[in-house]
Amino acid sequence: MTANFPLDAVPGNPLLELMARARNQQLALADLFQSAENLSAAGHRPAAAEIYKLWIAFNDKNPLLHLAYFNYAVTLSSLGDTAGAMHALRAAIRIEPQFGQAYINLGRTLEDCGLIGPAVEQWQAYADATADVTPDRITHRLLSLQHIGRVLEGADRLEEAEAALWQAMELAPTRPEAAQHWISLRMRQCKWPVLQPSLYVTPKQFMEAMSAMSIACYADDPLFQMAKAYRYARTTVGRPADLAAFSPKPVRRKTGTGKRLRVGYLSSDLRQHAVGFALSEVLELHDKASVEIYAYYCGDPAPLDPTQARIQRAVDHWRDIAKLNDLDAARMIADDEIDVLIDVNGYTKHARTAIFAYRPAPAIVNFCGYPGTMASPYHQYMIADERIVPPENELYYTEKVLRIPCNQPVDRARLVNPRPTRAEAGLPDDAFVFASFNGMQKITAPCFARWMTILEATPGSVLWLLAGDDVANERLRSRAAESGIAPDRIIFAGKAQNPDHLARIGLADLFLDTFPYGAHSTAADAITQGLPVLTAAGKSFAARFCASIVAAAGIPELICDGPDEYVRTAIALAQDPARLSGIRRSLEEQRETCALRDTPALARRLEAIFWQIQGEAERGETPIPDLRNLDIYHEIGTQLAAAEIEFEDDASYRARYRAELAALDAYAPLQPDARLWPANAAT
Repeated sequence: MTANFPLDAVPGNPLLELMARARNQQLALADLFQSAENLSAAGHRPAAAEIYKLWIAFNDKNPLLHLAYFNYAVTLSSLGDTAGAMHALRAAIRIEPQFGQAYINLGRTLEDCGLIGPAVEQWQAYADATADVTPDRITHRLLSLQHIGRVLEGADRLEEAEAALWQAMELAPTRPEAAQHWISLRMRQCKWPVLQPSLYVTPKQFMEAMSAMSIACYADDPLFQMAKAYRYARTTVGRPADLAAFSPKPVRRKTGTGKRLRVGYLSSDLRQHAVGFALSEVLELHDKASVEIYAYYCGDPAPLDPTQARIQRAVDHWRDIAKLNDLDAARMIADDEIDVLIDVNGYTKHARTAIFAYRPAPAIVNFCGYPGTMASPYHQYMIADERIVPPENELYYTEKVLRIPCNQPVDRARLVNPRPTRAEAGLPDDAFVFASFNGMQKITAPCFARWMTILEATPGSVLWLLAGDDVANERLRSRAAESGIAPDRIIFAGKAQNPDHLARIGLADLFLDTFPYGAHSTAADAITQGLPVLTAAGKSFAARFCASIVAAAGIPELICDGPDEYVRTAIALAQDPARLSGIRRSLEEQRETCALRDTPALARRLEAIFWQIQGEAERGETPIPDLRNLDIYHEIGTQLAAAEIEFEDDASYRARYRAELAALDAYAPLQPDARLWPANAAT
């Protein structure tokens, strides 16, 4: 099909390693596509064709061989080798007789050669082969694949779930459900790059399918996250069809009457869960002479656990609304005459966001469960702190931001078992132990590369991670080996009961935060056990939360300005035991006086905020969320995320958005908003 290409024509011989991997059947198809794309982009299309030819020759049993042939044909066509492209397309069709795109391209190639009859024959052959494909069959196949993926994911058969979701995603690329779960699965398995090339799903469709939570792990882009949340609220939650069946009750005057304010916390996580742990003592410490607390539990039915039992004792009224539909749950809340209703789920698992869409209380607050804005028309307030949302960053949120000293409530009464020895935890006694107990979905390729740089500079150190499944664990160890780090320097902590997990945390020497989605309650747990946490603060809520905890614990010197300082500081602390010991002493000395553990002050501040919200409602000053231009920000974010810029300063970040806004405005004038448009609207 093509003459042999002289490999030394490519500067630096970058094909040599690829050739060896292709011959040994160690070059994954996605890596083949990416490598060939890189070569073509660098002006080396003949080399790209050569690597395709080599891969096909040595991987003829690969189940996706037809895709390699197809891309090979595309490359040959770009080189003007029409005959070679036709041979490759016919090979793809022989392997996969229902490979529609190959028929389409082969027919187009024949048409370009003036062979109209043979071109029509190709297209007719495919039309005949797929005559039984009906909308009903496509829909049923799609639903079946999605159910397969969901059930297998729930059973932790992640590889199989991923394969099923990939089929569903390619079957209906404009439907986001399968792609959303597929992306999440790959993040959980540390499969990098997260997004794979597909003939049927465009990069834009991948980005549109990604959830707001996944975007927070993928990019430090608060404008895109806000737009994602808005898109979800509008398209998935939507406006209740039976809205006329519900009449929200008016604001009830409480200020100055001596009556208690009725505050409702609604969540599926008022149980053995990070949120349940965080709120337990806050709920116990609320001033019941000032506020009357209602808890609305919408989680799965399960045996009463100690945390849920404790919360039930702490609140004035416990309501299990799990079996109620959204309208009936909203009616219950309205009948309880709740003044301030707190959404403690946000867009997380088992959330009942549609209940809030009925506006069952005069004021609705986003707090504690979700790291970002809800961007809905019915969440008027968000509770955060100065570190997570400084005033200049309020443009990233549609709610009015009210602040507490630290956004992470801490339960000072948490049960902690006696600390084990390092040997009992599977750790070497004499090593410097870096640790990161964040979920694997928060570990990105650049983040892991930084960790490998740190390990390389600190011989004898180890990295202690929370275990995923066995395949994911081995994948990270293989990545370490590729970076020149002995795989046994990556140690995994298995699952443990919470009191046991808290006990072992302090065995490490330094906690390394992830980026862009940093540690939340995990960081508070580490600091509570005396383990210093090193973090780098970004722009979004999820990328600044850990910095808030570190500052509230009294060690702001461990908040880095960016990835480079993060790496330098980690290495410096490992090489300077005296400095690190000083930080640990500082943590211990401030343990009971720092803002992080001043839970009584947090409870008082929350009550002051609730009364402020009530006062604004009585005066008719309840804020209206600003949702202008969020579809435009979503469109821009979808494009900019493809650049994969991991870390940039605020000015550069906003300049990129402003440039895109200006381009769109030049095409069709945009309405002004209170964010970045017009260009001088915000700094």
